[in-house]
Formats: sequence, structure tokens, C-alpha cells
Amino acid sequence: RAHRRAGMTMADKDPIAFYFDIFSPFAYLASHRIDAIAMRYGRTTDWRPVLVGITVLKVMGMKPLMTYPLKGPYLRRDAERLAQMWNVPFQFHGLKGHHSLNAMRAYVWLKQSDPALAKRFAQAMYRRLWVDNQDITQPEDVMVEAAKLGIDTTELRAAITSDAIKKALKDEVESAINKGVFGVPFVIADDEPFFGCDHLPMLEHWLEHGRWKTA
Repeated sequence: RAHRRAGMTMADKDPIAFYFDIFSPFAYLASHRIDAIAMRYGRTTDWRPVLVGITVLKVMGMKPLMTYPLKGPYLRRDAERLAQMWNVPFQFHGLKGHHSLNAMRAYVWLKQSDPALAKRFAQAMYRRLWVDNQDITQPEDVMVEAAKLGIDTTELRAAITSDAIKKALKDEVESAINKGVFGVPFVIADDEPFFGCDHLPMLEHWLEHGRWKTA
């Protein structure tokens, strides 16, 4: 595999799949790193939506990780440390009962016609939740950030309630599960899976060497 990778141009290589959910603080942190990592190794990225409420709560039967005794406080501390290490603006919010369903549907709709704009929208929603500590749950929350980007909010509002976009997001989640995605951030590069911010160094090792043994 490493031999096939040698001499390939960026256009020849498959994009690195970056699975994210705006709901997740760790996916937010990884979103600040993944494109730069890819570029450093001559790769592009494909931001793929997934819902941790499906993969973690329904499929795996787990509670949100931050709610677990002992582990929850550690993860909170870990996110804050990573944000400081990577110089990423970040603070935990005190919201309850919030979700990312409408925001992720909006992302799916935008990506169908303009992936770059869809990514900018996702980044704006991330800032709204994890920097400004504002809710992202209601359609109106989504429209506020979309309007700032010049997105037609009338079309967007209709899209996120349409059966077609609801199904499109459902299909994305099912596709992710079929590929083994169980949480976020989750990255797949050349069929190699990497889960969590702490595995980004392993991703970089793979992108540099194309193999695990370096000797």
C-alpha cells in the first residue's frame, strides 16, 4: 500500500474522511486540526456528518460520556487541556437538553451544493456552541448563523424539515456505522480508522509512512 502511495498526487488520493458532530467538544477541537494535518501530507478532507446520539446512545447503549462518574470530570479536564495546548478558543457551556439534529441536517443540505460553504457553516455552529455558549438546537439558532454566511434561510428552513434531507442525514449515519464509526471525532484514511483527538498522532504517522513498522 505504501508503494502505491508513492508518487501519487493529491488528486489521486482518496480524501481523509472526518466524521464529526457539532454536539461533541472533542470533534470541535479536532476540527481545528484535521485540515492542516491533511494538507501537510498532501491530502484533502471530506467532512462527514454523524450523530453521537445514534452511535453512542442507541447503537452502543451508552450514556453521554460526560455524564459518567469519574470519567466525565476527566474528559472535561482533557478537553480544556487540549484547547490550551492547541490554542483553540473553547469553554464548556451549561446547556441542558440541547442537540445538533437541525444543524447537522443543515450541513447535509449545504454540502450537496457547496461543500466549502457547508464546512464554514459547521465551523460557525461549533463556535456558537463551544465558544459563545449559545444554543444550537432550534431551527432559529441555525438560521442565525446561516444568515451571517449569506445563506438563504427560507430555503434552508424548508430543507431541514424536508423528508429528503432527513433521509440524507439518516443515510449518512447508517453509512458511518457500517464503516465502524462509533463516536467522534473519527477519521478514516486509506481504510485505517482513528478515534479521538489522542489518535491524531497515529493518523500523522500513517500519512507519513503508509505503514506501522518504521524500521
